[in-house]
Amino acid sequence: MSTTELGPVFFLAVVVILLVCRLVGRALRALGQPPVVGEMVAGVVLGPSVLGLLAPGVEAALFPPELRPALYVAGQIGLVVFMFQTGYEFRTAGIRRVAKPATMISSAGILVPFALGVGLTYAVHDSVDVFPKDVAVGVSALFVGVTLAITAFPMLARIITERGLTGTRFGSLSLASGAVDDALAWVLLAGVLGMAGSGTGPLLIALAGSAGLVVVLALLARSGTRLAGLTHRRAPDELLLVTVVLLFLAAWYTDRIGLYAVFGAFSLGVVFPRSEAVDRAIEAIGPISRIVFLPLFFTYSGLNTDFALLASPGLLLFTVACVALAVLGKLGACWLAARAAGEEGAVALRIGTLMNARGLMQLIAINIGLAAGIVTPSLFAVLVVVALVTTVMATPLLTLWDRIDARRAVGPARAERVGAAP
Repeated sequence: MSTTELGPVFFLAVVVILLVCRLVGRALRALGQPPVVGEMVAGVVLGPSVLGLLAPGVEAALFPPELRPALYVAGQIGLVVFMFQTGYEFRTAGIRRVAKPATMISSAGILVPFALGVGLTYAVHDSVDVFPKDVAVGVSALFVGVTLAITAFPMLARIITERGLTGTRFGSLSLASGAVDDALAWVLLAGVLGMAGSGTGPLLIALAGSAGLVVVLALLARSGTRLAGLTHRRAPDELLLVTVVLLFLAAWYTDRIGLYAVFGAFSLGVVFPRSEAVDRAIEAIGPISRIVFLPLFFTYSGLNTDFALLASPGLLLFTVACVALAVLGKLGACWLAARAAGEEGAVALRIGTLMNARGLMQLIAINIGLAAGIVTPSLFAVLVVVALVTTVMATPLLTLWDRIDARRAVGPARAERVGAAP
């Protein structure tokens, strides 16, 4: 397929992707699911697991192999902008107020599922054909552990905002714990990717490049107030151009040193100068990225997901085990840690429920692993199931906890009215 022929194919594919994502998102919204869940499901629907199974000719015509690189690049634009916004919205002030319990919760939410994922991988590595043959078992084990430890912090924040829980104890603790959890998970993922490099060369490049990145980011953070003042003197178009150039430079740099583009985008967002002018610039690039480019990432992920690969009993059992340990390790561990920190049972249960959702963040991680060659298509499908199940179950569980609490509150009130009756 020539370049001129690829253009019309790309435009038609984008139209189909955007419409299907919107339709599936609206259908799932009736079930209380956030938009990101609809986009995740739509990506799988358009891939070989559904469309390829029901109408293989249609899938081949809509998404030919030559189109995948274009979808990947366009999806990367959506990802780096999304991660930049996530970093920009990351605030340490809210974490300080609940630092002690948030540290306990996030530590448990990282260490327990990480350990369970590592242990499961070592236990089944030689009996389940799901891991790359040319990748050390230690690297595979660490990668599975990291993916089970990830929390979908942006989705967590969106649910808390939509439910009006931002100022509550439960909301503050969940946001702080989720932010710290995600930051630690990305650091661990960067370490695993460094270990996966062939020889010491890539690892040394990653370490040296990371040190240089930290120095630049530290200087940028220290100059934040002065730079924020300068932003008011720039025209909106000029400020938007500077923001996009710096963002893409950070993404390019971290990709070249082996840490992948999302790390640079998130790190830059954390230290980027805060001002009303910068807010407006980010708001200008946010909608087009979220509405147009980010769904392309989900479709690219869906095209790499073939649930038919999980047809063997061994892989099905491994998938069930991954989901079970993911829920036990994250929801259970965070609930216990919150209780140990002195939080009420209802608060602890909701924190664990939100921390359990992996969502987009796990999809990003496993796509990075696939690109790095440390994830097979079978393992990719297994971890997509984990991401979908843990994300879809979040809002129904929160609604269930609310209903149970409401019934418990009605019981004593009814008994009190009956006792007071003459």
